[in-house]
Amino acid sequence: MWDAAAIAKGVALISTSLSNKPLGPYQIQAAIAAVHDEAAQADDTDWAEIVGLYDLLMVLSPGPTVALNRIVPLAMSSGPEIGMRALKSVEKQYGLSELHRVDAVRAHLLEMVGDVQAAQEHYRNAAQRTSSVPEQRYLSAKGRTLAASLASKSPLPGKG
Repeated sequence: MWDAAAIAKGVALISTSLSNKPLGPYQIQAAIAAVHDEAAQADDTDWAEIVGLYDLLMVLSPGPTVALNRIVPLAMSSGPEIGMRALKSVEKQYGLSELHRVDAVRAHLLEMVGDVQAAQEHYRNAAQRTSSVPEQRYLSAKGRTLAASLASKSPLPGKG
């Protein structure tokens, strides 16, 4: 459903910009988006390239948002355990424990390792802590989906 011609045009534009212009954070952000856009599905994404781009972005524009955004691609390329360690480090370094996005990232990582119950709880916490209605809907839906998967795997009362 994505506009392949628009994606190709955007990728060409950022490729030209990266090779002909002084490097800046917006170019790196556009390059990250281009890598995502080029993948037909999440499994086709070059997660290691995205991590490398975030590493470069941390040099150009360091901060908690960039550090937090880097964690899921890191987990996708190197494993959720490494992502979880990075999350703990970023949370401690920047004092982000009250940020709803920390709960959302933690939920995703827990889901990746198969701890569905804990992931559901963190999705719910993240949904409750954000003021963005679209984010609330998305995070609540993720939590409900996990709750439904837990319910379908639970034995019926008296069955075992």
